[in-house]
Amino acid sequence: MTDSQQTPVPPTDAPTEGPAATVTSAADEQAVRAAVEAGIPSAVADLSQLVRIPSVSWSAFDPENVRRSADAVAALLTETGVFDRVEVKQAPIGDSGTLGQPAVLATRAARNGRPTVLLYAHHDVQPEGDEANWDTPPFEPTVRGDRLYGRGAADDKAGVMTHVASVRALKETFGDDLEVGLAVFIEGEEEFGSRSFSSFLAENQDALRADAIVVADSDNVDVDTPALTVSLRGNVTFRLTVSTLEHASHSGMYGGAAPDAMLAMVTLLATLHDEKGSVAVEGMTSYTDAAEPPAFSEAQLAEDAAFLDGVTSIGAGPVLSRMWSQPTITVTGIDAPSVANASNTLLPSVAVRISSRVAPGQPAREAYEALERHLRAHAPFGAHIAIDDVDLGDPFLVDTAGWAATEAKRAMTDAWGAEAVETGIGGSIPFIADLVRDFPEAQILVTGVEDPDTRAHSPNESLHLGVFKRAILTEALLLARLNGRSGS
Repeated sequence: MTDSQQTPVPPTDAPTEGPAATVTSAADEQAVRAAVEAGIPSAVADLSQLVRIPSVSWSAFDPENVRRSADAVAALLTETGVFDRVEVKQAPIGDSGTLGQPAVLATRAARNGRPTVLLYAHHDVQPEGDEANWDTPPFEPTVRGDRLYGRGAADDKAGVMTHVASVRALKETFGDDLEVGLAVFIEGEEEFGSRSFSSFLAENQDALRADAIVVADSDNVDVDTPALTVSLRGNVTFRLTVSTLEHASHSGMYGGAAPDAMLAMVTLLATLHDEKGSVAVEGMTSYTDAAEPPAFSEAQLAEDAAFLDGVTSIGAGPVLSRMWSQPTITVTGIDAPSVANASNTLLPSVAVRISSRVAPGQPAREAYEALERHLRAHAPFGAHIAIDDVDLGDPFLVDTAGWAATEAKRAMTDAWGAEAVETGIGGSIPFIADLVRDFPEAQILVTGVEDPDTRAHSPNESLHLGVFKRAILTEALLLARLNGRSGS
């Protein structure tokens, strides 16, 4: 997700600067709209079938489900009749020799000098968590009102189906006259850290090379306002273990004199934030070049984030600045005895999972080093500190001056009937840094189908079906217009 400003973008019908002017007839665009409209029932049905596959990519879950999901996506892309080649492929995770989860790669060559567009999404999903917290079974897609509920219904199988449905509309409109080049990369382990992503890019660089890259894994301002994400925070995650004793001891015998690991841990964690809840780690920076973000009220934050009565926000500065342009540190897990199994014991060791978001403009490695220095310098009572299982992802800032961003915002405005805005998001898509490194000439567009009520990664995840339709139409219009763009 990201960090940036939200700036209204006026629609324009004028040709944009770039390889060449975009030329698409009114009749073609009307045909694209009709094809998208006619294809929505099939898109929702196919999305529902994908949601039924519990394709959790985490190591503790059955990898066969991810394989089934990849095969299903490959079949959908093959059935469009557009691609020269569709494959399910795996790449190694670094130098480990272990293969990552199955991804899908589909390609068709550009014709007559048309540009090539790489369409990215991921077919793996987060674990469902406690099913008791779901109103309907997480892997049984259910329509209630104008929303489709289910794990992956939005993040990111709707992104997958946005690509499939837009390609179907192109095929319906242009048939054999379709000339834009397409590459589709549907990853299988984004929710598990994209651990083989770099290797996959290296092994398939020629097939993935493109003039523009559409990453369909972000969100929109609301269900009526489209957004192009122009900044993303990076991430730093690791396991922190604090140890104070060689073994557990009776708290009644030694409590008050012997430092237990839980006391040391909570004391150390308390140093990471100031009294307002802002990050207090020297060397972790905010993004200071961002323009003043639009107004976003404390009341809206409380509603969107589901504050309990009386709970107040944390941090300082405008709300969106806190969520887009400032670093965060969150404890997302803890290994310690449960309350039900607690005994009167001084714990010798406690471990937590730290998840930090890194502001745009700061390398993730630099932020991690600042965090590590802070933790080691502030360890209380001489506690021993161990840090492992480190994962880093750099932040990202989009250059919106190129022709691809201009065309994308125009397509959004035309598809939604509302002016597109540029937004930042507080989350992370770390692999975008890999795309920038491997394809420095490509223009990167971060789009998505989510909205503030989507609840991605949480119980009762859902997709607004109106947003889904407008996202498909946006991409179909964009690709149709690029089908009329020549030069490179």
